[in-house]
Amino acid sequence: MPISTVEKEKQPRNVQWRDLASMSRLATVHELALPAPWFALSLALYASAYWPLGAAASFMFFLTALRLNHEAIHGNLGLPRGADHVVLHVLSGLMLGSNHAVAFAHLNHHRYAMGPEDIEGKCGHMSAREVLRHGPQFPIEIVHAAWRGSTPRSRKGILGDAAMMLIMPVLALALQSQALGFHIAAMLTAQCLTAFFAVWITHQGTAHLGLAARSQRGWIAKAAYLMFYHREHHLFPRVPVHRLPDLANRLDASVPDYASEHLPVISILDSRYRRNRARLFAFKQKGSPK
Repeated sequence: MPISTVEKEKQPRNVQWRDLASMSRLATVHELALPAPWFALSLALYASAYWPLGAAASFMFFLTALRLNHEAIHGNLGLPRGADHVVLHVLSGLMLGSNHAVAFAHLNHHRYAMGPEDIEGKCGHMSAREVLRHGPQFPIEIVHAAWRGSTPRSRKGILGDAAMMLIMPVLALALQSQALGFHIAAMLTAQCLTAFFAVWITHQGTAHLGLAARSQRGWIAKAAYLMFYHREHHLFPRVPVHRLPDLANRLDASVPDYASEHLPVISILDSRYRRNRARLFAFKQKGSPK
């Protein structure tokens, strides 16, 4: 598939953001604890007569674990860098995917911005059908690219992830646990859908506009644990996710046309986008960012 983009928008210079990058101890604890209730709820449901409902709790666990994993990749947890790597290892065991490989691909995604070298971002150039078909191959492709492009030290991180990923299946077999078995099945399914839910929905259609990513406000963004403030994240990756709504407000106020020249994650739920579709179309016709 040919990959064509226009020049991506750059970080605005007139926006104050460094005060948003600090993390209090309470904020760090809150981020670390986010996935725990959903993990506990999913296991409780899988072990009960209501086991089908466990899939919904697993979805929310994977979403919150993605957020925590994402913050550890960017060093936004307020922890020493070594502790960030511990977080990546633990989440690899729980999510059944190598998060050090994900870190390699994600940092390259920021560096190459949907270009040919962006192994993660290439999913944003696909159609929905193509990315769903590509989904099971995506985690394998990420690990292969990370292993090939990493230093020997970084490869140790990937190997450490692999060791952590063995713990859950071994426990499930040793304990003959239905709950853990369902969790493993849910995580493997989620890994196959990551290309769609973690990449495609926040990037599809942006390459030809020059936008850094899509962004969604309102209740749907809150339901997604603020992970839909993706344009703001790409422009200021050192701002923790929980402060992205504050950053978005500053961008709206300080950057001309920022609020109107945007592409939401779910267009039908964004009244501002519906009001400004004509303006965005004109922006697209220009072929370059403002």
